[in-house]
Amino acid sequence: MTKVTTGATMSLDGYIADASHGGFEYLFQWYANGDVETPTANPDMTMRTSAASAQHLRELTERTGALVVGRRLFDMTNGWGGRHPMDVPVVVVTHRVPEGWDREGDSFVFVTDGIEAAIDRAKALAGDKEVGVNGGTIAAQVMQAGLLDEVHVDLVPVLLGDGIPLFADLKIAPVQLDGPTRVVQGNGVTHLAYRVRKAG
Repeated sequence: MTKVTTGATMSLDGYIADASHGGFEYLFQWYANGDVETPTANPDMTMRTSAASAQHLRELTERTGALVVGRRLFDMTNGWGGRHPMDVPVVVVTHRVPEGWDREGDSFVFVTDGIEAAIDRAKALAGDKEVGVNGGTIAAQVMQAGLLDEVHVDLVPVLLGDGIPLFADLKIAPVQLDGPTRVVQGNGVTHLAYRVRKAG
């Protein structure tokens, strides 16, 4: 059965972005504070991390077969220039297909009939690999639908003071998780994984 995970880089006070959808100069420092290169599908985006973080990123990429993201992230990144840096298919949850894009292409599939349909489509694309879900509102929707198996956090030593939580607008809290099931200490970041407890 295909595992569904979500993950994000998070501040110590629990935010994946500041209140204006920024703050990444603090959150993402760990992507460039080491000497081990990790290339991506985007030749202009090579990460330089500690050896431990590089291994963590390689394993994450090897495990992931498809992604599910929201329309806001797709628009903010301009569709990653046509191909996600992880080089896997991306299912975009949206109310309408953006102009100039096919509903279903090699890189992006646009799903307009809800989060369950998006997860089903992503599982079909991922095969026996994991489906990764971006944080924020989409992660909360997947959690509320009972479809999330694991939560991954890249915890960085910064306090943003205010911002957007990993599970924005979660309506079923409290939710208990087991773990951490994985702890990897990088340079300026701790990579953590937790298993979602299933009801019943």
